[in-house]
Amino acid sequence: MRILIAWVALALAGCASVTAPDALRRDVEQLAAGRAGAPSTHAGETLQQLLARRPLDADSAVRIALLNSPGLDASLAALSISDSERVAAAQLPNPHFTFARLREGQTLELERMLSFNVLQLLTLPWRAQYASEALQLARLRAAQDVIRTAADTRKAWIQAVAARQSALYLRDAREAADAGAELARRMARVGNFSRLQQAREQSTLAEISAQLARAEQAAVAEREKLTRLMGLEGADAQFTLPDRLPDLPTQLADAGDIEAQALQQRLDVRTARDEARYVAGSLGFTRATGFIDALTVGGVHNTTFDDAAGTRDTKRGFELELPVPLFDWGQARTARAEATYMQSVARVREAGVRARSEAREAWHGWRTTYDLARHYRDEVVPLRKFILDETQLRYNGMLSSVWDLLAEARVHIGAVNDAIAAQRDFWIADTDLQTALTGTSPGALATPAGGSRGATSATQGH
Repeated sequence: MRILIAWVALALAGCASVTAPDALRRDVEQLAAGRAGAPSTHAGETLQQLLARRPLDADSAVRIALLNSPGLDASLAALSISDSERVAAAQLPNPHFTFARLREGQTLELERMLSFNVLQLLTLPWRAQYASEALQLARLRAAQDVIRTAADTRKAWIQAVAARQSALYLRDAREAADAGAELARRMARVGNFSRLQQAREQSTLAEISAQLARAEQAAVAEREKLTRLMGLEGADAQFTLPDRLPDLPTQLADAGDIEAQALQQRLDVRTARDEARYVAGSLGFTRATGFIDALTVGGVHNTTFDDAAGTRDTKRGFELELPVPLFDWGQARTARAEATYMQSVARVREAGVRARSEAREAWHGWRTTYDLARHYRDEVVPLRKFILDETQLRYNGMLSSVWDLLAEARVHIGAVNDAIAAQRDFWIADTDLQTALTGTSPGALATPAGGSRGATSATQGH
């Protein structure tokens, strides 16, 4: 009865088939959906429909990357390789047929043997189970790649929009500086302005022009980075981005127990735990088959023809092939399996420590960048706007010069650029926080960049 049950299990295992790549992709997307802002691609959504949205929002950019990214396609192709290995491990081993034709004088001998690797047959259910667990680990790793692609694309979209917005404001600053330099040139020509004052205005214009050139190059570079992540080329790369970043949220939600959330929901922590269980199971298998790594049984059918006597002799029997453990008792394989298990246990602890630390760091960066962005939005920019308006009134009343007005206009634009940078840092930190809590390790976490200080220094050079 036990032999019959084993053969039924083996026959069922041999029925395993390769999973379609689209089905594997759907499984991975379901694991990643909702984590770190990675929306699942809608079944009816095509690349052209997403590109038709003008301007292109962050969610659409992420969906395009999930549909079209060549890097992600390569990662998911590796999942198909793991699935084929699962099917191979679950299939029955092929029998071996041996044939020999031997002649000695008038005697002809035919040897035939059909053999099976019995150890592979007996261990097939365990090997099939481990291969299925390895496929599940590959799914979790592929889901982490999906989450990283989604997070990288969202941050690239934020960077591209922020760079575009900064370039637009620097163009305004250059217009103000250009007007000041032209006025200084005219006044110097009629003798109402010194050469030194004119040189200062010209220097300010030159500095702002350099800042604008760098800002426009940064806008192109960030846009191309986003284009690469989405896998676009040709006419598809002519998408339109918004002119400004999304507004800050009115208030931040309570994050709750961020460490517990990270330990429960992060896929890298789950992968480390599942891998430790997988290695623990394979350790028992290695110990059981430590010094017996092969066992072959074959049915033998030999026929001997004696041409001189005109007789034929037939022999039937079986052959058993078993390695003799004289030198290798499997200690090295067992030691390696034990070391691998200890390594997996250490990685579980490492994943837990990293997840808790990154959750705390990401939450602190999220709160700090939000407070900084609100500080610029609610205090710095309004104060600079008030000073600019008051300078405008004083200029209208002939209580201040046009140079004071132009200088305040440039400083105001610099403050707005700093506010854009703070707002950009918050949205990047928001993506990092979602990744750290629900997805996987976000890598290098965003830190406040201190605003676009180069633009501010240039505008304050007057």
